[in-house]
Amino acid sequence: MSFKRSYLSIADLPAVIPVFPLGGALLLPRGDLPLNIFEPRYLAMVDAALAGSRLIGMVQPSRDTEEPLPALAKVGCLGRITQIAEMTDGRYHLVLTGVCRFGVAEELDVTTAYRQCHADYQDYSADLVADLAENQVNRAGVIAALRQFADIHSLHVDWESIESASNESLVNALSMMAPFGLLEKQALLEAHDLPARAEMLIAISQMDLARTGAASSVLQ
Repeated sequence: MSFKRSYLSIADLPAVIPVFPLGGALLLPRGDLPLNIFEPRYLAMVDAALAGSRLIGMVQPSRDTEEPLPALAKVGCLGRITQIAEMTDGRYHLVLTGVCRFGVAEELDVTTAYRQCHADYQDYSADLVADLAENQVNRAGVIAALRQFADIHSLHVDWESIESASNESLVNALSMMAPFGLLEKQALLEAHDLPARAEMLIAISQMDLARTGAASSVLQ
């Protein structure tokens, strides 16, 4: 992750943020999330972010629902717009790079078409430190889980890139890309730290493999 400006502490982050509720979309600190923006309310949200801090909060709905205004999950992740392209039909293709998780302290009553909330970063200040607890990650377990998961789901994996990735990049990228459900994605987001997220990733992968009868002791 490379920003033109640095976020040295949670004091550098805005207390009020626009939020983009999107089930199954997981953003983690220093991870890159590509988005295709086409709804008018979210086009307006992006325009406002570009005119200001370039920051948007990604948050899942608290449950699978078709409601127009679903309740928000209690934890999301703040992201900065680091790439953007405007299409001829008015859509935006953009990349959000994760900055820091936040608690949804309160959703605001606003006149904007998009939703906004008070963000509480107090429990997540460590997110601003890259590669924290790298040496405590069960890397072998994560890669073993990925190998079996990829085999059973016939997924193509760039193993050369996997082997050269840092533990943080590996765990966060796999957490974001894995085809898990809303609850599993939220559990990965809310994991206390990187080693805990790695163990959560292994456990969720094991549960998925167990449903297919493909779980193996190699994941232990």
